Amino acid sequence: MNIVAEMLTQPAPMAIWAALMLLTLPALVVLASPHNVRNPGRALIDTVGFLRRRAEKRDELRQRRLDEAVQAVRYAEEIQVAADQAGYASQRWQGHWESADAAVDAAWEAWQASDARWARGRATAAFGTPYTARTTHEYAYRERFLHRAVQEAAGRGELPAEAVADALSGRNGWDARLHPAEQELVVQRVSAEYLAKVYERAVADERAAWHDALDACRNRDSLIREAAVAQARAAAVEHLIPAPRVTTREAFRPAFA
Repeated sequence: MNIVAEMLTQPAPMAIWAALMLLTLPALVVLASPHNVRNPGRALIDTVGFLRRRAEKRDELRQRRLDEAVQAVRYAEEIQVAADQAGYASQRWQGHWESADAAVDAAWEAWQASDARWARGRATAAFGTPYTARTTHEYAYRERFLHRAVQEAAGRGELPAEAVADALSGRNGWDARLHPAEQELVVQRVSAEYLAKVYERAVADERAAWHDALDACRNRDSLIREAAVAQARAAAVEHLIPAPRVTTREAFRPAFA
């Protein structure tokens, strides 16, 4: 008994036994049924067909597994590329939000500084304006003063560009007939109101940028998790993909070729 077990556990005897069983399979099929004994030729044909169909199914299963392995590896590569791109996009959105946050701080400081100037201007105007003769030259001077004050404020970003055109045309409350002190107070008031709106827009832009950065971060994290799962699946079936065959000519090709 030990001798038979030892023979069966050795590679060479096992191969011999397998070959003998394969050679005797047709005879076993014939002897398995009285119908096969009466018609052994037909039985052998059926046996060959059965073995061929079994081999075809085995090849189809092997090919199906190979196709699935190739698709899994390709998907893992594609989802990894998508995860990398999502990471770059998340960094860009993060930088956009940081810029928007800095713009909020700058807009707040500009608004507070302008509002403080307007408060000082109102305190000074409480003492009244000095008397000046209302002559043609005086009105021309007041007009030049208003235009220059509006242009300088617009150049500092304290007024919108269209305010210059309105002041030159005397539209939207710009009155060149006012005393320069009163004109200066109007410029300060309009600047404070404009910079308050700039701050409100900056806050809205910052909130939108924050939501965009948060969505980009979530998308990046989701793709990273999905890429990790895909990589694990690809690693489990990658051994089913045969390695590319390298010819002797390619193996000895110079590195600089």
